[in-house]
Amino acid sequence: MTHSFLGRRGIAVAPHSLASESALRVLREGGNALEAMIAAAATIAVVYPHMNSIGGDGFWVIGGPNGPLAGIDASGASAAAASIERYARRGITGSIPFRGGMAALTVAGTISGWGAAQALAKEWGGRLPLARLLEDAIWYAREGIPVTHSQHAATAAKLGELRDIPGFAASFLIDGQAPAAFSNFRQPRLAATLARIAEHGSEDFYRGALAKQIAAELAAVGSPLTADDLAAHHARRVDPLTLEIPNATLANMTPPSQGVVSLMILGIMQRLPGWDADPLGAPFVHAQVEATKQAFALRDRHVTDPAFMSIAPADLLRAELLDELAANIDMRRAAPWGRRSDPGDTVWMGVIDDHGRAVSFIQSIYHEFGAGVVLAGSGINWQNRGCSFSLDARHINALAPRKRPFHTLNPALARLADGRLMVYGTMGGDGQPQTQATVFNRIQRFGLDPQAAIEAPRWVLGRTWGLASDSLKLEARFPSATVDVLRAIGHEVELLADWDESVGHAGALIRHDDGLLIGGFDPRSNGAVAAF
Repeated sequence: MTHSFLGRRGIAVAPHSLASESALRVLREGGNALEAMIAAAATIAVVYPHMNSIGGDGFWVIGGPNGPLAGIDASGASAAAASIERYARRGITGSIPFRGGMAALTVAGTISGWGAAQALAKEWGGRLPLARLLEDAIWYAREGIPVTHSQHAATAAKLGELRDIPGFAASFLIDGQAPAAFSNFRQPRLAATLARIAEHGSEDFYRGALAKQIAAELAAVGSPLTADDLAAHHARRVDPLTLEIPNATLANMTPPSQGVVSLMILGIMQRLPGWDADPLGAPFVHAQVEATKQAFALRDRHVTDPAFMSIAPADLLRAELLDELAANIDMRRAAPWGRRSDPGDTVWMGVIDDHGRAVSFIQSIYHEFGAGVVLAGSGINWQNRGCSFSLDARHINALAPRKRPFHTLNPALARLADGRLMVYGTMGGDGQPQTQATVFNRIQRFGLDPQAAIEAPRWVLGRTWGLASDSLKLEARFPSATVDVLRAIGHEVELLADWDESVGHAGALIRHDDGLLIGGFDPRSNGAVAAF
């Protein structure tokens, strides 16, 4: 087992080691946690291109050991021209395509999040210019990155459906094939775009010359997005949702993020008896899986763009409702499942600086390589988050003009009663709230350190990144007794590899009240913790 990583002055974790190192460089130069996260976000958009891109969305939860919490919602809305009727006129009536220009129907908000984070960083006294924060990312895009096994495998697996999507082959293939692991992979057009953002600022992406270029390139691939859609976009400063549980205050992102679901799962579990004797035991897995089923059922009825919700998100966290959901759970029998859940990939990262200010951050293009579309001049791989809209007008997440789609993305933060501050998260679509709950409970309830909590075998219910079945999936390292009990009480169990990235790329950082910093990364990823 790998030991947790320790520091005193600053710490960062990311699913790619180069992103962690970019954050650490900024911290060493006196930058704060927000500045460090901007650097990490830019770097990982280059070095983990199958997982995220500047053509995607981002969410931030920010806080210190005390004082107010903050959030940044950098998710983009659908095009003004995007409607159920428009898609029907083009013969698209069942569901929105996952790939191609018609899948690229929502504004990419992540760059606006970098801008909002830099503005807040300046309120903290931050002085580093954007050009410095994007320095590593520009270099890696121009000079090249070593291809990871994950990038090679994702490219090879999706080659058939992506090869003919506009711009994909020219950007992500070498001689028509997936780039070999450890080969050098360059993205010169993306380097030029990042350099332009570094010089002109994040506003250029939405309301400047770069925005005009992007709009023209989107039109050329058949996207309904226009320059007006880009110009209408702004990142939002929001107050995160919070939930008080015994010995902790939990915080997560507001809708359209499913952060409320992550809070619900942990709130329900606090009301269930007898599951906290063994971090690898069947009672723990069962309790969390059943809490997940209850939370997902309400999520699917209520959570979408908050402008279209019929209830306040905080209503889903009422004690009376969580009591009722917990009472629905039979600790001796699995409830029916059989639903289709949502896959998705992304990156979660965390930073804590020497003042104890912490950032929990997530950035995504939804499916591997998003829409698959790579814009001809700017080299931007655009997200397909809009394909999660429904073309059924009665659906809670029905497509409508200038509407933000439901997001699986949710970054977590917790203040513990003993004075510790924790940021944690993962990639993995519907697996995100599940893995968050696993990591949190193993640290807070079972007393594991971050690295042990993350390395221990995990599970995921339903579809997630790279997996199409809806079963309860456990890594094969679980004790056979745990698997046998779960099957006996009615769970449809499927075993994965011993170390399977389908259960997510998790990470966690903790600051103790004496200033000790401790972190863990996921060996299922290419990640690392960097600290000093």
